[in-house]
Amino acid sequence: MSHKKNKIYIFILMLVSWLFLFFAGKESLKKYLPASMFMSLLVYSENIFAERVKWWTITSRLFPKVNGIMPFVIGVFLSGSVWILKFTYKNIYLYLFVNILVDTFFSYPFYSLFKKLGVWKLIRLKQYQLSLLFFIKSLLMYAFQKYIGDRLYSRFFI
Repeated sequence: MSHKKNKIYIFILMLVSWLFLFFAGKESLKKYLPASMFMSLLVYSENIFAERVKWWTITSRLFPKVNGIMPFVIGVFLSGSVWILKFTYKNIYLYLFVNILVDTFFSYPFYSLFKKLGVWKLIRLKQYQLSLLFFIKSLLMYAFQKYIGDRLYSRFFI
């Protein structure tokens, strides 16, 4: 598949993610956006490290001089984090279950599709390791929300 088509798909994926954020509701955004932004920053930082040590490479970039992970960070990861927290935050077992499902989906079918399209590919990391990495980050996001996000929300919005 051409890089031009990949850019279009990535751009559409980013826009759709932003549109879904509007449906999350103002209160949910206030409450869960700090943890979601933390997660996005973590994913961005992880990508810089991962590309240096050749865990993976992103071959299709939306903008030539912008890190290839950026559309995913400010799109799918940010929006997905808000939605997962919105529906599962108060129930740790549901949160863990949903994250295992989402991480597995991202690490297997979603990865396979994007690899086939030539968007990105794993180099020194296996798919199960990628899934585990995502799961660990989900635990960090939950901890951030519990110990920092809730305090920010109650201090500034309640």
